[in-house]
Amino acid sequence: MSCQEIRLIKKADDQWSAVDVETSVVTQGETRRQALEALDEAVVLYTDDDGTAIGDEVAYLEDHGINPAEVTDPRELPEVMQ
Repeated sequence: MSCQEIRLIKKADDQWSAVDVETSVVTQGETRRQALEALDEAVVLYTDDDGTAIGDEVAYLEDHGINPAEVTDPRELPEVMQ
């Protein structure tokens, strides 16, 4: 039986964050339920068809007909947050 570790964090503004420890995928919501539901969807989008994290992002994009050079890095913070 495999394990999946999820962490729930209640922030000072009463928002909830949900973290999938294995994939480092993070979502948030106004309630724990919203944060967990968003996390379920985000992990599905982040993982490959067999449920494993996508290891080579460039190869994955190319396999799906997407030019990696045209994709901006979603991990870059907006200027106001830097």
